[in-house]
Amino acid sequence: MALSDKAGELFQGFSKLSRKERLARLIEMGALQADDVRFLNNSQGLDASLAENFIENVIGYFPMPLGVATNFCIDGDDYVIPMAVEETSIIAAASKTAKWIRQSGEITTSTLNNEAIGQIQIGKIKDYEKFERTITTNKEFLIESANLDVAKGLVARGGGIRDLTLRKLPRGDGGHMAVIHIMVDTCDAMGANIVNQICEFLKAPLENLSGESVTMCILSNLVDTKLTQAKVVVRNIDPELGHALSEASIFAEQDPYRAATNNKGVLNGIDPILLATGNDWRAVEAGVHAYATQDGQYRSITRWRMQDNDLVGTLTAPIIVGTVGGMTKLHPTAQLGLRLLGVSHANNLARICAAVGLVQNLGAIRALSTVGIIQGHMKLHIANLTMEAGAEADEVPILKKRLEEILHLRKRISLSNAIEILKELRSKNDPLPSNQHSEEV
Repeated sequence: MALSDKAGELFQGFSKLSRKERLARLIEMGALQADDVRFLNNSQGLDASLAENFIENVIGYFPMPLGVATNFCIDGDDYVIPMAVEETSIIAAASKTAKWIRQSGEITTSTLNNEAIGQIQIGKIKDYEKFERTITTNKEFLIESANLDVAKGLVARGGGIRDLTLRKLPRGDGGHMAVIHIMVDTCDAMGANIVNQICEFLKAPLENLSGESVTMCILSNLVDTKLTQAKVVVRNIDPELGHALSEASIFAEQDPYRAATNNKGVLNGIDPILLATGNDWRAVEAGVHAYATQDGQYRSITRWRMQDNDLVGTLTAPIIVGTVGGMTKLHPTAQLGLRLLGVSHANNLARICAAVGLVQNLGAIRALSTVGIIQGHMKLHIANLTMEAGAEADEVPILKKRLEEILHLRKRISLSNAIEILKELRSKNDPLPSNQHSEEV
């Protein structure tokens, strides 16, 4: 579902609205329906019986804050980005950076290929050359057999097994193992279950044809056969800032210690979307981190460079998601998240995730290269500190203002600052005991 043509205008001042006003604004731009608002106003009160379908030993739910990032225009279309996350600065940073790009540049995305990978291992191959000949001779038979049986549902939707390849790997003890890769187009499903079923289905015919013993059947989360790309261009950027951002990128590209934190920042943008849409964020993280080591060293999955007067950033990574099946189909909040995005195809969702991850990365390295990460993060953290200190509703505005003043002067604040200010405020407002009044009079 496309957003209203007025979405860009309706994003203005969104963070300053009350929750009720935000929901009304989302209805106005077409991101939510009245039923969605009723569901959200009910605090997503879900029956425990629903959770029993997901995991064992259920005792309840662990609610996460669900918010939306605004100002995103991706491939020419406006999006409201649902994000389930507890960290204070993530949604604010994403929205602020997206607004900057909206005003001065663009976000584009693409998908490279569309195949998940299943692995079948023969741990101790007796005769690799003979096994290779067997696979080459029977390749089409194996693919067709699985497509007609266990993968027939995928085939009906335009997917299915596309290819089968063979790899020879050293065992480390002087011997070798053989690993077959099954390339599967999983359509709009993340595909873990169906890929595993395909691999298990092929175990028996492989053993019968070759005389070898299959030792493991499992999907891979390093899906370098299905990559998602995002690109951000910020035009006519201040040269000093642009070169500082390029230097920040080079740091993360060359140093694994920095790359780990850089990529965590990218996932700050991706993981909350995966959670909000019921996707497996652990699988995506595993794939991203493995892909980041593709040349033997852990590196940044993003790259920023100046091109003439423009800053150009790219992200390439395996982001394997689904829009059908599993949690995405069964959990009502995940369904609401997909409706907010207006997407029904997995590739579209992966491209949005990549775009938000790249934008989040830009916001982080911009802060690091200018004011520093602490000042920006702590300013947003002030609201948490006021709650932790135990401020009452009428005390919050004064406490926030005092904390902002301390942050401006000292460049840092802590819970102890909040507690001290609150004690001071309360000591000034406490009425004196009646006997003390009489003595002073």
